[in-house]
Amino acid sequence: MYRTKEDFLNDWTNASRGTLQVLEVLTDDTLNQAIVEDHSTLGWLGWHLATSPVFFAGQVGLSVTPAKGESVPTKATEIVEAYQKISDELKREVEKTLTDEKMIETVESFGKQTPRGALLRVLIDHQTHHRGQMTVLLRQAGLPVPGVMGPTKEDQK
Repeated sequence: MYRTKEDFLNDWTNASRGTLQVLEVLTDDTLNQAIVEDHSTLGWLGWHLATSPVFFAGQVGLSVTPAKGESVPTKATEIVEAYQKISDELKREVEKTLTDEKMIETVESFGKQTPRGALLRVLIDHQTHHRGQMTVLLRQAGLPVPGVMGPTKEDQK
């Protein structure tokens, strides 16, 4: 759980940079890559990462503009652009609206009272989880895997 706005902002800056690195590897041709048929694709996961911060922002009382369109784009660049826009807007909203006191205040979420800082931790964890799924699919699609949380095979050459 985040107890200070600054702690969240520092983590969000690093986490969103890493997610952007993963999204920037996507190509239009690989958006339909899935580990098995009828499972999450690279495109779906990327779009989910680009759009889910809006949900979490709403949970903590922030207003972040949703991306245009509900379906997964067919262009990888659209996913990257949407993520960058929403990520930057979330950061600005936190800087402008939240205080350390508000980070520990509770809000209604999923039928219970939860501190804002805990929900923002879930946002980071959620993003890290799906980013990890994407790295497996990147490898399966023959794309380079960026060393977001440490060196990858490509970094060791």
